[in-house]
Amino acid sequence: MLWDYCCRCCGTPPIKRHCKLSINTKLNDTQVVLQNLLMCIVCFYSLYYITLSVCIGILKVDEEDSLLAPFNYKMQPSWSNPKYLASVISTEVTYIVGGLVFAWIVEEWVWDYAFTVTLLHIGLTVAVMADFPSTEHWWIALGSGLVMMILGGQLLARHLFRNHFVHPAELQNF
Repeated sequence: MLWDYCCRCCGTPPIKRHCKLSINTKLNDTQVVLQNLLMCIVCFYSLYYITLSVCIGILKVDEEDSLLAPFNYKMQPSWSNPKYLASVISTEVTYIVGGLVFAWIVEEWVWDYAFTVTLLHIGLTVAVMADFPSTEHWWIALGSGLVMMILGGQLLARHLFRNHFVHPAELQNF
């Protein structure tokens, strides 16, 4: 909402957020979806690296290869290992805050973009590590983060954008 107001003040067209995809999808609608997906991916990894930097500073991790951190599933799980702790905290905080950011970007489509970004993250992990993740602690962290992202994003979207939702009781008097 604030973004739309800023766009009107500057004279630039606002980002179109609502698009209903159907069989007759227009090219413009596809571009909107891809633009929103790109914004979500950039926000997701930006949040991860910001959170990881804070965790590295707080936990005083000595040698952390921070570029590969979101993809490194081969780390031994131990709550006494500061590298592992920084990785888990960064993942969970990124998913929680990411859900809130996704709600701001795409409003009620949070669950769709959350799944898509997570699938792209799994694909990037396979590409970067040249192996499919087989450790259950990585999947548990990813799955719990995804659930928190969807729930938090959907709750925020329903709270902020509740005027956009149409309930079946309202349709009876239409």
